[in-house]
Amino acid sequence: MKKALVIAPDRISDALMAQPLLALLKARHPRLVIDALAPKWVGPVLARMPEMGRVFPSDLTHGKLQLSARFMFAQQLKNEGYDMAYVLPDTLKSALIPWLAGIPLRVGYRGESRFGMLNVSHANPPRNGRPVMAEHYARLALRPGAKPPAELSEPRLRTDPTRIAATAERFGIPPQTRLIAFCPGAGFGPARRWPAAHFAKLAQMLRRSYPYAQMITLGAAADADAAAEIAREAPFVRNLCGQTSLDDAIDLLALSEAAVCNDTGLMHVAAALNRPQVAVFGSSDPRQTPPLSQAASIMWLQLECSPCLKHECPLGHLRCLKDIEPEMVFVELRKLLHRP
Repeated sequence: MKKALVIAPDRISDALMAQPLLALLKARHPRLVIDALAPKWVGPVLARMPEMGRVFPSDLTHGKLQLSARFMFAQQLKNEGYDMAYVLPDTLKSALIPWLAGIPLRVGYRGESRFGMLNVSHANPPRNGRPVMAEHYARLALRPGAKPPAELSEPRLRTDPTRIAATAERFGIPPQTRLIAFCPGAGFGPARRWPAAHFAKLAQMLRRSYPYAQMITLGAAADADAAAEIAREAPFVRNLCGQTSLDDAIDLLALSEAAVCNDTGLMHVAAALNRPQVAVFGSSDPRQTPPLSQAASIMWLQLECSPCLKHECPLGHLRCLKDIEPEMVFVELRKLLHRP
């Protein structure tokens, strides 16, 4: 039985975009065992992928070599008998562990001059011609230069109704609650964050149309200020940012009837759970990193300055997000809520 190790990306969104690669590997090699080495903050989404075996969590610091720690991981993995490794990040240091572990076949994009560390190297795509990230990763399952199937599987996460019910009870959410989730954060920067005042106005509109719905905000502790601003203008919105683990957030999104998300990791989680959502894009490009779900509706104005891919608006007006009015999102959300 063949065994493969995946060196996972350090972002939740990228990890989910990599799932079609895992599905393609499984389709081509049904008995293949796939494990992953992943940052501990990404591990929970990988652990819920049906193709995934074990997940080895790491706490390696982004941007640091940490050679001794990588050597220790390599020694641990050397005895696991992996036949191949798929290195998804483009950095030199991400290729170190499978190389040090002596894994015979090491596959990835050339990235940061990793010659010798990888022995199956795919050409780096041109900066302006990179395909959707899911396809970008899926190409690693094939020989260099080959095109993946026209139809790739959409990311999917396993859920457990018993666990979901227990999580809801722990957060005081009664059974049969009509739950709507807001994900107002975006670690990338302000140019990906729909204004908190717009979220609050949307919440007020939803309250009038769906008086029995409960609205919550989900995200990291860094998103709590934005969520608190929403709650100040719409006090019935419950702020759970920073109070949930990633596993908790996955369970609560699975329970939600719909979600409104910025372009962030939880947007991709909602898509992988096939939950109806409105995904709001500003400086980023939904042609590259869309929510891969038929249940998602994308709001993107395609202004002449967008996508700029900047952390902050270089022109200072942030029209790409401010001009997406709450009424526009409300109309899309109503369509999703009433979809059979």
